[in-house]
Amino acid sequence: MLELAILGFLYEAPLHGYVLRRHIAALTGHVRPVAESTLYPAIKRLEKAGLLVRATEPGAVAAPRHVLRLTEEGRKELWRRLAEPGQREITDENQWFVLLAFLRHLADPTAQAAVLRRRLAFLEEPTSFFYDGDRPVRAEEVNDPFRQGILTIARATSRAELGWLRATLASLGGV
Repeated sequence: MLELAILGFLYEAPLHGYVLRRHIAALTGHVRPVAESTLYPAIKRLEKAGLLVRATEPGAVAAPRHVLRLTEEGRKELWRRLAEPGQREITDENQWFVLLAFLRHLADPTAQAAVLRRRLAFLEEPTSFFYDGDRPVRAEEVNDPFRQGILTIARATSRAELGWLRATLASLGGV
C-alpha cells in the first residue's frame, strides 16, 4: 500500500520526501499514519529498484532539498500494480482506497473496468463480521446495539460503493 501511494503521488508530480509523507498521511493517515521509519526505507527500496530517483535542489529558505521523481520504470511499475492488484488490494478497504486514488493513471478503460469488476464481485459475495455457524448474521438478527451498528454501517457503505461501482462500470462501457 505504501509503495503504491509513493509511486502514485510521484506520478502526479516530483515531491520532497516531507511533502510526499503529508500527501500519504492525508490519504491513509487516519487509519495508518506514516512514520519516517517506514516511509524512507520504502523510498530507498524503490530508488534501489530504479523506480524513482532523488535529485538535490536548492532549498527556498534552508538547506538543499531532496526531490523525488518517478523514472520511466517507475511509471511502468505503477501501471502494472494498478492493472494487476493483489487480492488484498481488492478486499482490504484501506488498500482499495489507495488503489482507487490512482486508478485514473491507468489509461485503458478496459483495464480500469477489470479492476472495478473484481471489487464488485468481492462486494457481491454474502459476508458479515459475525456468523452463526457458516451463515452470515444480518444487522436485524443482532441484539447487541454495537454489533448492530457495525453491520448497519457496513451495509450502507457497501450499498453506496456497489451503486458507484455499477455506475462507473457503465460509464466505462461494460458491466
